[in-house]
Amino acid sequence: MSVHTKCLGPALLAIIMFSAGIAGAQPYPGKPIRIIVPLAAGGTGDTLGRLAADTLAAAFGQQVVVDNRPGANGIIGVDLVAKATPDGYTLVSASTGNVVINPALYGAKLPFNAERDLVPITQIATGTSVVIVHSSFAAKSIGELIALAKAKPGAINYASSGTGSAVHLGTALFESMAGIRMTHVPYKGSTPGRVAVLASEADLMFDGLLPTLPLIKAGKLRALGVTSIKRSSVVPDIPAISETLPGYSADTWYGLFAPRGTPREVIQKIHSAMARALAAPETRAKLVAQGAEPAGNTPDAFAVFIKSENAKWGKVVRDSGARPE
Repeated sequence: MSVHTKCLGPALLAIIMFSAGIAGAQPYPGKPIRIIVPLAAGGTGDTLGRLAADTLAAAFGQQVVVDNRPGANGIIGVDLVAKATPDGYTLVSASTGNVVINPALYGAKLPFNAERDLVPITQIATGTSVVIVHSSFAAKSIGELIALAKAKPGAINYASSGTGSAVHLGTALFESMAGIRMTHVPYKGSTPGRVAVLASEADLMFDGLLPTLPLIKAGKLRALGVTSIKRSSVVPDIPAISETLPGYSADTWYGLFAPRGTPREVIQKIHSAMARALAAPETRAKLVAQGAEPAGNTPDAFAVFIKSENAKWGKVVRDSGARPE
């Protein structure tokens, strides 16, 4: 106790200490929140990050800023949050690639440990992909594709958005489960890969549903199957790959995370706001129209799911021999 404190009467000291306690226990949030999106503006991941920002701003009556930090396959943005003060004011909207695939690819070379440094808040949504081929391609179904690949090992080539990308590994998982071998042709992004399929430069690609849908409807591309475990409500006429290859699922999920050490009550408050919004019919309709299935699971359920995803995609990375580009 200092000399000045000794001079204070017990009652006055108690009042000062009580007032300090109230000031230190300001309800969350007491200032603007920042959500890091480790991607450039545009695309599903950015859209879902902005949905989270709008949701929390409306729920808390506080400003929520989206900060796009693309680069290094999402590593730069995630690292900022992994090293941020764990007070709930810096969050990250991250994907399967950021939290599960990158750790499997880069290992100890990553500047953070996703499992150790991040705490899951909720899964926002899952984005479905679709197997696209040129309209003149011989196979008209997943079953025919598998039969063709078995008859001519290595003759079919597939485009991806890069070695070690979710597109590459989703196709590698398909090859493994189907017992086939195709030839991987990596491109610098999904758009060049899609263009290659349109030009018959590549035979097929596991591409995002939303950007390919107009080309499928126009008859320029043929859809063989979606990567979700069941058919998508957006395109119920396109079969799920799992109908031919039971158990196959390779969707990309997106979720909200905070730095490890963020108070549990803050995590729960953010989760509650997100879960309410994701359960609202208007939000669900908006996401489904964009080819995304809304989620909203609890922090504990999301953590269990991520653990299973780590095991699944870690094995795919090892079996495929994928290395960072």
